[in-house]
Amino acid sequence: MLINHRQNFSQSQRLTQVFFSIIKQIFAPLCGIATILIFWHLMSITINTSLPSPVVVINNTWELIINPFFNHGGLNKGFFWLILASLKRVIFGYFIAVMIGIPIGFLISLNQFLRQAIDPVIQLLRPVAPLAWLPLAQAIFLKPNPSAIFVITITAIWPIIINTALGVQMVPKDYTNVSKILGLSIFENFYKVLLPATLPYIFTGLRIAIGLCWLAIVAAEMLLADDGLGFFIVDAYNNSNISEIILAIIYLGVVGLILDKIMAYIAFKVTPQN
Repeated sequence: MLINHRQNFSQSQRLTQVFFSIIKQIFAPLCGIATILIFWHLMSITINTSLPSPVVVINNTWELIINPFFNHGGLNKGFFWLILASLKRVIFGYFIAVMIGIPIGFLISLNQFLRQAIDPVIQLLRPVAPLAWLPLAQAIFLKPNPSAIFVITITAIWPIIINTALGVQMVPKDYTNVSKILGLSIFENFYKVLLPATLPYIFTGLRIAIGLCWLAIVAAEMLLADDGLGFFIVDAYNNSNISEIILAIIYLGVVGLILDKIMAYIAFKVTPQN
């Protein structure tokens, strides 16, 4: 009886600890969100501002919140279809950046001539803002959708190249020496030694790149597209609908957070854990 009582008490303690741990994890974010909402409300009631309060935003956009799946054709679409249109461009441009950026990152780290040839180009083009690429993209492709995808690709490719190259440079010399002793071929050395060792750096670049893609798509859609979240924000601005702009910004933040968490989860599953 005493042993059973102790076991039940121990289980009760563990459950209590888990419960309070969950409460702590939830409480801190709720405090942060509550602080932002209070500050937002206080700003909305000040003089000389057209910023609507959180309650007003909810009232004005209630139909868009409760029914994001409607599609009446043309521009009359719910947020689901707007987000989907933006995600299609992001995924396509991001995939192109990954397919180009990772090989370039390996090549400039393994070949000195290529590094000396490509590194100045990277340092020259990397600081260019996404908006600066829009006129050039339009001149090259003449169509809005390919132009937007080009802007996304050119924005995402730099962190992928740089982090991949850094990962290759950080591979311990012992790994290279062991592969030579074992007589591994170039392809075996790449798949068994080089690639696993650089994966954490590659995924760091991929996480940064997906965030930059989501930033770039808004700018691109504001000027080039006729759908997507960026276009929706411009349309709401032209109609002086601040509530819809705020709702779109919230959706942008939520989707960006989800994309980052997905990349973090994939990185956790794929990269070797110490």
